[in-house]
Amino acid sequence: MMMTRSGKRIFLVLLLILCATLCSLRGWSFAAPANAQGAAQTLAQIASYSGPDRTAKLIAGAKKEGTVTIYTSETLEDIAVLSAAFEREYGIKLNVWRGSAADILQRGVVEARGGRFDVDAFETGALTMESLQREQLLQQVNSPVLADLAPQAIRPHHEWIGTRYNVFVAAYNTQLIRESDLPHSYEDLTNPRWKGKLGIEAESSDWFGTLIEALGEQHGLQLFRDIVATNGVSVRKGHTLLANLVVSGEVPLAISTYLYRIVQLKKGGAPIDWVAIPPVVARFEGAGVARHAPHPYAAMLYLDFMLTDAQAILAKRDFLPASLKVKPNPADALPPGVALTYVDPARALDQNQKWSTYYRDIVTHQAR
Repeated sequence: MMMTRSGKRIFLVLLLILCATLCSLRGWSFAAPANAQGAAQTLAQIASYSGPDRTAKLIAGAKKEGTVTIYTSETLEDIAVLSAAFEREYGIKLNVWRGSAADILQRGVVEARGGRFDVDAFETGALTMESLQREQLLQQVNSPVLADLAPQAIRPHHEWIGTRYNVFVAAYNTQLIRESDLPHSYEDLTNPRWKGKLGIEAESSDWFGTLIEALGEQHGLQLFRDIVATNGVSVRKGHTLLANLVVSGEVPLAISTYLYRIVQLKKGGAPIDWVAIPPVVARFEGAGVARHAPHPYAAMLYLDFMLTDAQAILAKRDFLPASLKVKPNPADALPPGVALTYVDPARALDQNQKWSTYYRDIVTHQAR
């Protein structure tokens, strides 16, 4: 039986739909069209360009694109300040989707596997940024602004860059604990005086793993077994919640809190302060450009902004900036001689199952 011309067209359309459906079910994707390949090439060229007119080129290209979309886990207050500064300086609309680090990773991966590329840049914690890099969702960058950053902020692959870092400190309620009684080592926390007074964050296994390796793994593990067995520990989910519970007095001494948050609360008049118990662990937050950014010029402009002008803004908001040119707020300064042990995000991912098991079995499941 001969098929009419219109029948052939309908048959071909149905065949294409069937093929697309099968590919989707099997997780396959079609090769990028020529214009997408060209966009990728453009992004690679922008990301590696270091000429003296780099910023001018980025601004000109970004103004034509008109907008940039980021996925971030910043607080709403911090996002508002940074967005306003970016839009005021460049006249580029900053579209923000906010979620947890886990939400950002899930959304980025699901969208990429579905062939949907809406995001221009990501901004969140080190482990999520490293996971996005391993999923091949980030663009390698060789911006000249990297020369002004702390070496620890720059990953070997250059696919995401540290913008600021969090320092883990112990926070205490100043109305319940005297400064003279503060612990100066983790061994001090085995003293029965701390029974019923300790708190810890529920999902800090990367901090814990980095800490016990710095202490010596077997010694560190036994030390925390002794702390929990002797004094117990209250486990709370969320660093902000844990800090607030110190303020309320429900948790007199929290072992793993973020320094910047304690400083913010103290400035607001809350009865809270902090002590650095060595080894002091720090972990970067970072930003990176999406490998298939639909607005490549604006994406790179946003990243450069986060590594330059935004650094002073972050410092004023009590964060510890990655830039060596920007001094942190004096209230954030660690005591002289206190060295930082940085979380290695690649190692933290590789050791995640082991460290999470240790943290669960020794700390969170034994807590009381």
